[in-house]
Formats: sequence, C-alpha cells, structure tokens
Amino acid sequence: MEINHQRRQFLAGTTLAGLGVAAATVTGLALAQQPADRIIKITSKRFEFTPNRIDLKKNQPVVFELTALDVTMGFNAPDFHVRADMVPGTVSRIRFTPDKAGEFTFLCDIFCGSGHEDMSGTIVVT
Repeated sequence: MEINHQRRQFLAGTTLAGLGVAAATVTGLALAQQPADRIIKITSKRFEFTPNRIDLKKNQPVVFELTALDVTMGFNAPDFHVRADMVPGTVSRIRFTPDKAGEFTFLCDIFCGSGHEDMSGTIVVT
C-alpha cells in the first residue's frame, strides 16, 4: 500500500487550519459574552461631587470616570484604597471591585477652597 505524502500533508494542514478557525470563533464568542464594564461618571465642582451617592454590588467591577468642572480636585475612597486626581478638561479612569459591603465615604483630598472640608459622598455596597 502506497502512502500519498502530499495528500496527507494537505489534509493535516487543512485540519489544523480548521481547528484554528474554530478556536478563534469560540474565543470570539466567549469575549462577546463578557459583560461590558459598568461605567459611573463622577464630576466635581466646588464643593460637591455629582453623584454624591454611588450604589455598587459587592465583587462586581466598575469603572469610575472622573472629571473636574472647575479646579483640580482629588477623589479618595480610603476604605478601598482608591484615589485619583480630577483635572479639568481630562477624564481619569479608575477600575475597581468593591470587596466589602456597607456604607463608605469618598472625599476630595486636594484643598479646593473654603467648603472643601464638607466635600464628600457615599459609596453604598450591597
């Protein structure tokens, strides 16, 4: 019995190529099924954050998009070790996953004038 080596190589190559396409399709489907990041836009202006209450679910990742409307401010959620500068004209992004339930304070940690000490909000994690 004679073996046709060219045919065997062609069939092996075709099978591997088919597997590659199948793997890419499965990978693409897995990526498409992942939920999009939950984005929460937070703005600051003297002397408030909007929103000043943020409701989150424990162990569900979110992205904060932070923007200052007037002067440079700081966003600090010390219970989660989350901190970023908020600079007018730019968007700062913080990706984080709350790992504990409860009510937690976030605050401005860059002095922005009189009223700064009352600039805070609440993160509620259930």
